Amino acid sequence: MLALPSVASEQELRPYVIRGDSIPESLTGVGGDPARGRALVLERTSTCILCHSGPFPEEKFQGDLAPNLAGSGTRWSVSQLRLRLVDASRLNPATIMPSYYRVDGLERVAPAWRGKPILDAEQIEDIVAYLATLRE
Repeated sequence: MLALPSVASEQELRPYVIRGDSIPESLTGVGGDPARGRALVLERTSTCILCHSGPFPEEKFQGDLAPNLAGSGTRWSVSQLRLRLVDASRLNPATIMPSYYRVDGLERVAPAWRGKPILDAEQIEDIVAYLATLRE
């Protein structure tokens, strides 16, 4: 069996505070890079476009299981987007969206991924920065 290492495998989770339906403070202390965020959204390893569609005309196959990402920056604040990426199950315990920056309390995690977040703090902030630019 081929074990794919986590991009964030060597990094500890940075602490964050959830307030209501959001994480108000950046995980890194700075904003992310929208261009890197767009590239991450389109990478199959982050899995975003396996479930979501969006303003990605160059991508032939996009998901339809989750909301279209177009207009994300209008529908949600940066802080709300951050919580949705970090741990969407805080908002909807029945969600099929992975918790990208959580390692505790997860079930059915492949051995290669146990104890490792799917994305690191910088990647979360980059994706948040990109999604915030998507305004209808």
